Amino acid sequence: MEPDISLVAGLIGDKTRSRMLMALMSGKALTATELACEADISAQTASTHLSKLTEGGLLVVRKQGRHKYFQLRDHEVAEILEKLLNISSTQTQRSVGTGPANPDLRKARICYDHLAGSLGVALYDSLMAEGVIIEESQSAELTETGRGFFSNLGVDIEGLKNARRPLCKSCLDWSERRNHMAGSLGQWILEDALSKNWARRRLDSRVIDFSNAGLKKFLHNYRVLFEI
Repeated sequence: MEPDISLVAGLIGDKTRSRMLMALMSGKALTATELACEADISAQTASTHLSKLTEGGLLVVRKQGRHKYFQLRDHEVAEILEKLLNISSTQTQRSVGTGPANPDLRKARICYDHLAGSLGVALYDSLMAEGVIIEESQSAELTETGRGFFSNLGVDIEGLKNARRPLCKSCLDWSERRNHMAGSLGQWILEDALSKNWARRRLDSRVIDFSNAGLKKFLHNYRVLFEI
């Protein structure tokens, strides 16, 4: 018997639940109260929707003390949502620009656990130009040059290869309509920039804010051509 995709489609297709899912695209765990505010609904209604999303396998619950936090199940769910953003954007009028209107979101934002936006696309283009990655069948592959490149940056390539996800993967950017880097390496790149305080996550949105000095170091580190 084939899986029934209408079950998952129905969960995502509800407007209230889709707003909750979009709020979780930041990769952060949020409480039911916070998600109720995002969807502009009562706490009781939010609880009903969250139960459906959890039972449907789209969300997971983490308990800490008396509090419960909700997160997207994994990066695969986030990738589905990002693809739906791209598809739904094509249904709007041609005069409407793609992606978010907020210029900060368009420049650099988090896509679940990796860097997206024009900066993320510029990074991907740079890695391609340097021969660090190549595209095969619309997916990204790390080259031998790339292994050396990332090893010199301190990446444990073999350790990442053992993770339960692709080492590197192309992800179609919602606003730029070109690829940015996802996968374990995409996650490492963003976490490295955050840990070095080159950038920080904006608490109330998906925006990634780079300091002027941090952006210059990031661009130099990955040899990225990007207009500051």
